[in-house]
Amino acid sequence: MSRKIIAGVILGLVALSVILSFGLRTGDRSPRQTGFDKSKVGVIYIDGAIASGQSGTGFLSSGCSAEEIAATLRRAAREPEIGAVVIRLNSPGGTPAASQEIGLEIERLRQSGKKVVASMGDVAASGAYWVAACTDQIVANPGTMTGSIGVIMQTPNLEGLYDKLGISEQTFKSGPYKDMGSYSRPATAEERAIFQSMIDDIYNQFVDAVAKGRHKEVLEVKQLADGRVFTGRQAMEIGLVDQLGDFHDAVLLAGKLAGISGEPAIAELGSNSIWRNFLGGGWQSILSGKGMPAFTGGESAYSYGLR
Repeated sequence: MSRKIIAGVILGLVALSVILSFGLRTGDRSPRQTGFDKSKVGVIYIDGAIASGQSGTGFLSSGCSAEEIAATLRRAAREPEIGAVVIRLNSPGGTPAASQEIGLEIERLRQSGKKVVASMGDVAASGAYWVAACTDQIVANPGTMTGSIGVIMQTPNLEGLYDKLGISEQTFKSGPYKDMGSYSRPATAEERAIFQSMIDDIYNQFVDAVAKGRHKEVLEVKQLADGRVFTGRQAMEIGLVDQLGDFHDAVLLAGKLAGISGEPAIAELGSNSIWRNFLGGGWQSILSGKGMPAFTGGESAYSYGLR
């Protein structure tokens, strides 16, 4: 009997989730439709790994869509009722291009006259720190995991496993490097050099973005950009974070920077996960992989990400 009850509860939650995903798309409401005024601070949530595409919008999604976040930032820039924006980060990072897209839209939002504050939750590392570095100010909890400035690329070598299983692979290619990252053989010295040049270039882009956003010299950033993770308190001591505090402190700071008198009202922008709204932050944390210090984005032949 108890098993039937548990199964019924699970099925009920799934059914409710499907209904809510179609009927309660809170992210589709614009601030103007809900009567916001200039005393509002908009809030945009970045939960889970950051990637390009629409991966962050699906049912039971565990990632964050760069396109969706960028569109929300553009909408915030057009809304005169929003005086400032807080970007709430709970993300282990993501792919370089996706982080760059969000960072570029943050810069455009700032150019429109809006103030932008990053609020770090459990973790805001790697690509998520790239995003935070593009804002006006960064607020982190003392125990937040952040930093992890670096890039990683990984490709498995299954040659030994293939030999044990009796699997062989025939490759037909148009050029010597078309099968770089193949699972069936180790990378050649030339291929390793090409991969390393890609990593070095993206790494330099990352460092330049942090140096620009944090008003530091490139050499100063490189001393910190060896992939290590810092606590929020450590990050503040070395200038990667501006203030220690929670989400409420970030909202107050954003209001102050925007010249809003008193405590500003909050306007949530973008889509809100049904799991965050109805099942609570604990379950969303599991789905989003929070607490992980880094993320590696995958491709069929090789994977790379900011870490």
